[in-house]
Amino acid sequence: MTSTLALAELPQLDRRTLADTAYEALADLLAAGRLAPGDRLSLRQSAAALGVSVMPVREAVSRLVADGVLEVAPTRAIRVPIMTARDFRALAETRMAIEGMAAARTAEHRSKADLAAIRRAEAAFRAEAESAEPDRTRAVRLNRDLHFAIYAACGLAPLQEVIARLWLKAGPVINLDLRAHPERLLQGFALRRHAEALVAIEARDGPAAAAALAADIREAADFILSRGGLRDA
Repeated sequence: MTSTLALAELPQLDRRTLADTAYEALADLLAAGRLAPGDRLSLRQSAAALGVSVMPVREAVSRLVADGVLEVAPTRAIRVPIMTARDFRALAETRMAIEGMAAARTAEHRSKADLAAIRRAEAAFRAEAESAEPDRTRAVRLNRDLHFAIYAACGLAPLQEVIARLWLKAGPVINLDLRAHPERLLQGFALRRHAEALVAIEARDGPAAAAALAADIREAADFILSRGGLRDA
């Protein structure tokens, strides 16, 4: 599978910060679930989609390879790594701890403006998930937007940076799962946990917010692992 369709959504770049902006644009594709494990990434196609030369894209890809969210295959092709079940389980457990901490801090420290942004993001995801024919790609992005609206209000920039890196690895697997198993969206697990998180944040209940976010991550991970789509070793 190639990444041509996903690359078509990339913005044209400001030439003053080409490598950094290329990194941010490609990272956003990964975190938003627009690329799946095994997808190949062409330097030339990426550069053309962004309207720049290959050099800044090469630099951005090198950084993503160093981050462990892209890899160079034996054929020299650049691709999204295919995660093992063990690695995905470890990633999910780490996210539960880290993202739960951020949700708890948000519940305790959020402002009225933060709460309004979280409410809007929760409503947008709910509207998509409950529509007659939900757009799975859009739902993945809106789910990410809600989570990051919560984390943006935690007040700890280093914690947000850690979470952003975790999502670079998690996004492709979530995307792959929703492509193959759209019923997970229809079952409404995420809707219930998101609603619980919102109520907890409204009430400034840190432990309840952490529990809701951790349950959301755990249930999604359990569903993905139960389908056997990840390699065993």
